[in-house]
Amino acid sequence: MIDEVRRLIDEYVGWLREKTTLRQVGEWVEVTTPYLDRHNDHLQIYVKREDGEFVLTDDGYVIGDLKACGCDLDAGSRKQLLQMALNGFGVQQRDDMLVVRATQGNFASRKHNLVQAMLAVDDLFCLARPMVASLFREDVTAWLELHGVRYSTGIKIAGRSGLDHVFDFLITKSSRAPERLLRAISHPSPDKAKSLAFAWLDVCDLRPPETRTYALLNDAERAPDPSVIEALERYRVKTVLWSAREEVTQELVA
Repeated sequence: MIDEVRRLIDEYVGWLREKTTLRQVGEWVEVTTPYLDRHNDHLQIYVKREDGEFVLTDDGYVIGDLKACGCDLDAGSRKQLLQMALNGFGVQQRDDMLVVRATQGNFASRKHNLVQAMLAVDDLFCLARPMVASLFREDVTAWLELHGVRYSTGIKIAGRSGLDHVFDFLITKSSRAPERLLRAISHPSPDKAKSLAFAWLDVCDLRPPETRTYALLNDAERAPDPSVIEALERYRVKTVLWSAREEVTQELVA
C-alpha cells in the first residue's frame, strides 16, 4: 500500500511540474498553474523577491472576479467564511489581493497554500442565478447540524510531503464509527478532484487506519462530470452527491 501511495503522489507531482509554466513580467515571474477556476481559466500567481524573501500573490484575480460577478464579500457570513478560508492556509488579504511571503526553505509549501486558498475562495462563493443565493458550505453545515453531527471545521493536516491540507469538516471517532474527513465542493471539476485526492493520499498514512474521506459534491445546478467521481473513488474518497446526501446521514451521525 505504501508503494502504491508513493507512486500516486509521484504521478501527481510530475503532472504538476509538467503543466506549470513561467513567464517574466517586469520584476515579477508569472506562474501559470494547471489548476482551473470555475471559468475553466488557469490560475496564475506572481512571484518577486523583496527584502530577502519572496512575495507571492494572485494580483487580486480571485476576489476581483467574484466581486465583478456580483458576489459581495464585505459583510456577513461571506466575509467570515472568506477569512476562515484564508486563515486556514495562512494567506493574507491586501485589498483584493491574496498574498503570502516565503523563504527559500518554505517556498514550495507557501506556493501550495496560496494556490489552494485561491481554489477554496473561488469554490466557497458559488454563484447562483444570477446573484449569490446560497453558499454551499453553509448548506452543508446546516445539514450536519440538523442531524446532530459532531464536527470541527477548517481542519489543517500536515501530509508526508510537508505540505498542509485543509479539510472543511472533521468528524471524530466514536464507538460506532471511525474518524471521517469531509470536503464540500460547490463546483466539482477534475482539478478539484485531483487536489482532494492528493490531499488524502498525502495525509492518509498519518491518520488512523480506519479514517474515511468524503467529497460532498454540489449537483444542484448540474450533475458532476463522471470523470470527477471516477478520479475520487480511484483514491478511496467516497463521493456523495448533495441530492443524495441522506444516504450517508447515518454514517456521519454515528
